[in-house]
Amino acid sequence: MLTRTDDSEFVLGCERRIINAWPALSTLVVGDWVLRFANGYSGRANSATPLSYGAELDGAMLDLIEELYRADGLTPAIRLTPLVADATRAAVLERGYRVKDKSFGQIAPLAGFTASEEAELQIEARPSQEWTAGVAALQSGNKTHAGNLAGIIEKVRLPAAFATWLVEGEAVAFGMSVAERGMAEIGLICVHPDHRGHGYGRKIMQGLMGWAAATGCHSAYLQVEQSNAVAINLYGSLGFRQLYAYETRILD
Repeated sequence: MLTRTDDSEFVLGCERRIINAWPALSTLVVGDWVLRFANGYSGRANSATPLSYGAELDGAMLDLIEELYRADGLTPAIRLTPLVADATRAAVLERGYRVKDKSFGQIAPLAGFTASEEAELQIEARPSQEWTAGVAALQSGNKTHAGNLAGIIEKVRLPAAFATWLVEGEAVAFGMSVAERGMAEIGLICVHPDHRGHGYGRKIMQGLMGWAAATGCHSAYLQVEQSNAVAINLYGSLGFRQLYAYETRILD
């Protein structure tokens, strides 16, 4: 479990806001945990997530989690963030949950960022069909399912920005942000393979950070796979720093 520091409230704030920024199709609250279900689209929306420091799961709760996910046709998945109690972490590992992926939670201040005036950047308050189809086409595996992606993003109820970068009228890069109580989550940053290396991902990031600052947010946060060195370097150059690390573990 994370040692309580000045960052503790940021960690808790990010983890709680993520539930609203990236909503699942259905949720259940079990003790200090939220169980999320979204037809298998994305790990965050189809796993159990702790919502408070020292969050615990006993044997009966673990049994229930596994039963509920399997009944929905999903592999039981638990996000082991710094909020999880040490004993619960050990119990999850003892049951044989294996690592599916490892990620960093990162945060950056928004001071100095302003709304973009670049004509190539389009920001919409709601996702268009073109935006959803464009993002889905740049994903892999089950994330290529545009209908399941639409089901998630259409549930966003907070102020949001769905960004597209155009090159000669062609949409080549995408991203989104959701603002809540002074902090904005940024995600789904993707660039068409034929247009990578030209800084369009940076343009999308800067546009979304400027949008978030204009809405009154003081910080932006995101989650990135620990193995994604290109993205981590980009985010670092924009002021993001590592706030915490976590694992998503699944039970085959």
